[in-house]
Formats: sequence, C-alpha cells, structure tokens
Amino acid sequence: MPDTAREAQPGRFLLLYALAAAGGAVAYVPFLTILLPLRMSELAAGREIQSLAYTAFAGAIAASIANIAFGWASDRTGTRRPWILGGLVLSSMLLVSMRLAETVPVLVIMIVAWQFALNMMLAPLAAWAGDCVPDHQKGVLGGLLAISPALGALAGALITLPGLAGQETRLVLVAALVALMVGPALLFARPHPMPQLMDQSSVAPSSVSCPRSTVVRMWLARLLVQIAEASLFAFLLFWFTGIDDTVTDHDTAKVFSVVLGVSVPLAIVVGRWSDRTEHPIFPLVLGAGIGSVGLAIMALSDALPGAIAGYVVFGLSTSVFLALHSSQTLRVLPKPRTRGRDLGLFNLTNTVPSLIMPWLTLALVPLFGFEALFVLLAALCAIACILLATLRRS
Repeated sequence: MPDTAREAQPGRFLLLYALAAAGGAVAYVPFLTILLPLRMSELAAGREIQSLAYTAFAGAIAASIANIAFGWASDRTGTRRPWILGGLVLSSMLLVSMRLAETVPVLVIMIVAWQFALNMMLAPLAAWAGDCVPDHQKGVLGGLLAISPALGALAGALITLPGLAGQETRLVLVAALVALMVGPALLFARPHPMPQLMDQSSVAPSSVSCPRSTVVRMWLARLLVQIAEASLFAFLLFWFTGIDDTVTDHDTAKVFSVVLGVSVPLAIVVGRWSDRTEHPIFPLVLGAGIGSVGLAIMALSDALPGAIAGYVVFGLSTSVFLALHSSQTLRVLPKPRTRGRDLGLFNLTNTVPSLIMPWLTLALVPLFGFEALFVLLAALCAIACILLATLRRS
C-alpha cells in the first residue's frame, strides 16, 4: 500500500469539521421542530397541523432537489468552501427574515427558498469530508458526526430558555450559532491534501468486490433505518402516553436527550474500533440488528419501564448506525469527481422517510395499534441488517 494511503488528517481538522457539521444540524433542528410550529400556530390558528404538514412536504421536496443540485455544482466547480460560505450567508439571511412572513403561502415560499440556500451549504459540506478524510479515519469521523443531532437538540433547548430571547430574536440567535460553528472550519481548517481521494481511478473500497451493489445496499439500508427512526421520533410521545397517561412531553424529551447524549461517546468508541480493526461495515450490521431487537421489545411492552428500555436500545443502536453510516458512505461512492451529486442522492434517505412515515402510521396504528407499527419497523431494520451483513467482500 502506498504511504500516501496511510496519511491522516490532523485531529484539529476533524474537530473543526465535526463542529461545522453540527452547525448544519443547528441550522434546521430548532427551527423545524420548535420555531416553525410556533410561527405556524400564529399564522394559521385552527389549521396549523394541516398547514405545517403542507409546509414540511414542500420543504422536503425542495431540500431533496437542492442537495443534489448543489452537490453537483460543487463537483463541477471543483471547490467546496465558496458554496458552503454562500449557503451559510443566504440561509442565515432567509432564516432571520422568516419573521416578516404574514401569511402561510408567503411563509411556505420563504421556507422553500431557505431550504435551497441551506442545502447550498450542507451538500458541499458533506462532500468536503469525502475529499479530505481517508478511509482509515472514517470511523472516527462518523463517531464525531454523532455530535450533530445532540447539539441540534441542545440548541433548541437553549434558545427556548425562559427570558433568554423573544420569538423574533430566537431566529437571530440560531443564525449566530450556526455562523459560530461553521465559520471556524471555513477560516481555520487546513486539511492535508489527499489527491488519492480524488483519483478518478479509485472507484471502490478495497473491501468490497461489487461497488454498485454495495452503493445500492448501503442506500436501502439507511432508508429502512431512517423510516423507523423518523416514525419513532414523531410518535413516541403518543405511544408513551397510551401506556401511561401520566407521561409528559418533558419526560419524553428527557428520554430523547439521554439517548442522544450517550450515543455520542458510544459512536466515537465504536468508530475508532472500526478504524483500528478495519471492519467498517460490521458496526452498521450490529446497529441495524440491535435496532430491530429494540423495536421488538417495544412491540411486546405493555408497561412503561419496558417501553423506555426498548426505545433506549433502539435509539442508541440506530443513532450510532446513522452517524457511522454517514462517514462510511464516503468509501463506497463510485466516482470521486461526482461525490457531491452522489451524496445528494444518498440524502434522499433523510428526506423520503418524512414523506412515507405519516402514511405508514395512519395505515397501521388506527386499525392494529402501535404494536403492529413496531413489528413492521423491526422487520425493516432486520432487512437493513441482512442487506449489509451479506455484502460480498474480496
């Protein structure tokens, strides 16, 4: 193996990149989960749920298109940072301007524009890691990426602290946090050149003999796990209260917070292990498999302790799965020169579940209860586990 293949990026770059990736999560998590619903309740009193659903649908479509388009654009120009900077500035300006929307149609239009600007930042940012981080550091990178959802949730809690900021000031506060997190990577990150990662002849990871099959399996596995994760995120409170009507939204938030907090060090440890042992896919197999077990526990639980235990098993395993999958995807993409576009196609696994999940839940829960939903989601995670466990290796 050439010496260049074992060159490593300094820890400083990995940390600055992880901070920037977390800034991407902060850019949308507090807004979409807290600030947008509050604003929608002001503009569409009595029809806020329907209006929010239409807005989420339009936003998901815009995000899907924009992520592919700007990933492709950054491929064509051969540079990532100007696109990241442009997206940071435009998305921040649009976010702060949301307070000017006085009707639901105007707000929807602004959110679509904001999604385009946001993905101008997110798509090249994701591809930048593929340009810079060698395969033997992708496990560590994946572990560090687990910080993103945790900091996204923490930012939501921070900006809603009583007395800290008013409704309009919260948008400014979010934009400032994003700039403080993404800016240092743009200004101070100096990654070592990794020309071998941009070599057009490097079309597949050495551990896999069928690159196209691997890409498809990786894509499907993430989609299946994301459908399960999105379903649980949206309806966990309803299920908990159905088991025990004394459960509050604060109790559910605490469970989410514990899972997100513990998943960060766990993902870092597992990621480092996968780098040292050169088993990049095995943690993904375990994550999907254990996630299926957690869902099975939830399907069989009729008391709150068992329900929480099942969710903790599911939440921890799938949080680690999703974080490590994000980095290991970079090693299976077939063409370095179209890395941004291809990651945009992988990003569909993040947006499509939000379009599938509501219909899946409405079809099952009213007729068969949450148990049937959990059984189906457990089957999806089990299929994801099989898809990854049966990858052909050289």
